[in-house]
Amino acid sequence: MDTDFIVVGGSFAGMAAAIQLARANRPVRVIDAGQPRNRFAAAAHGFVGHDGRAPHAIMADARRQLLAYPSASVIDAMVDSAVRIDGGFEIVLAGGERMRARRLILASGVVDQFPPIDGVRERWGASILHCPYCHGYEFLGRRLAVIGMMPMSAHMAQLIAEWSPSVTYCANGIALDAEQEQILIARGIRIEHGKVASLGGVAPALDGIVLEDGTLVPADAAFLATQVSTSPLARQLGCEFDEGPLGLFVRTNEFQETTVPGVFAAGDVARMPHNATWAAADGVMAGTAAHRSVVFA
Repeated sequence: MDTDFIVVGGSFAGMAAAIQLARANRPVRVIDAGQPRNRFAAAAHGFVGHDGRAPHAIMADARRQLLAYPSASVIDAMVDSAVRIDGGFEIVLAGGERMRARRLILASGVVDQFPPIDGVRERWGASILHCPYCHGYEFLGRRLAVIGMMPMSAHMAQLIAEWSPSVTYCANGIALDAEQEQILIARGIRIEHGKVASLGGVAPALDGIVLEDGTLVPADAAFLATQVSTSPLARQLGCEFDEGPLGLFVRTNEFQETTVPGVFAAGDVARMPHNATWAAADGVMAGTAAHRSVVFA
């Protein structure tokens, strides 16, 4: 084996896992593609001790701290494939290099699948947002909207009303039942049933949402729930998945071990809902559990 542990992914979950293993003085390699999900956000919020800091700055500190341990290394590369082999696992990097480890931790996160609405990509993480706990406070009391992407989006509109008295639910063609509509109206939420065509304003700012019939819904920020896709590595390894409202995620037990013995998964790839703090906590569990699985093998 080239190393005891390989961690695929170098963001919150991956680094949290790796540092546990490094502190156990075990050889651990982090393979980082450098494409964290939160790279579009200027600041991370709600993460204890780091509120308001840029995500890339937090991760730069994490990498520096990890590499202070002689048993740890970080390789900047994309992992193309992973397979089980006798005694462990083998991964293949995008350049063709092969590496083997006794245990594998998948912390590669997920990729947001943007809806076909003009202007979403240019505003993602700035004025088009996915999490009110991460970004809501920065738009406190301003004109907010929720763009319907699924039936549960109406629940998001109720939640967003905690941050502003001026909220519009753009149903985006998704039907509301009578009870949902009454609840939204009771919360003072304006409802627009038409489909969303585009976004107004000079990106990355937002000044409104344009419906297909030409209606302009004034808004300084809008929240939407994206569907997500995950790395193919878990499927290649034979891991089982669970289905959530945003897509598939890798099934794990209370120790973050997948249905394939020796493969652990942490962070957004293995949970819903998503949050940097949860990702880091899952990484701690995955790292310590992976270490114990080798000690007590």
